[in-house]
Amino acid sequence: MIRKLALAIIIAMPAAANAQELPTAPYLPLDLATKAAQTALDACAGEGHIVSVAIVARSGVTKALLRADNAGPHTVGSSTGKAFTSASMGRDTAGLAGFIGSAPENDGLRDMDSRLVIQAGGLPIKIGGALVGGIGVGGAPSGAIDETCARAGLDAIGAE
Repeated sequence: MIRKLALAIIIAMPAAANAQELPTAPYLPLDLATKAAQTALDACAGEGHIVSVAIVARSGVTKALLRADNAGPHTVGSSTGKAFTSASMGRDTAGLAGFIGSAPENDGLRDMDSRLVIQAGGLPIKIGGALVGGIGVGGAPSGAIDETCARAGLDAIGAE
């Protein structure tokens, strides 16, 4: 009798687990991360700029990293740092640089985490209003150009 009861419980457990709806948090799927990175890289290449592009998840973990042929060795760290900064702070890195520079009491933000890169070229990735990651571009002649390429990546996936 106990065996039959135990067997009945084991058989019923998967059905009970499937009937329960598990919570899901917004996230950035790999295919969208890859598409955004490739579009940003192509946008810069189309203007003659050799860059690297990084996409990080909301957690700061790298999801995609593309380095153009002959991109400078610093561009990988720069793009990853900008992406991390945008995902971590939830804002664009150019605006963050301006905020930090606007008042001496904001200087401490630069030293909060060694992975932060406070230069233009990083944008938060928001889908449906939820912060799901960050994109960073490094290697163009200016942060404004890096940011324009990053914006092209976000536009390609319909991100805010």
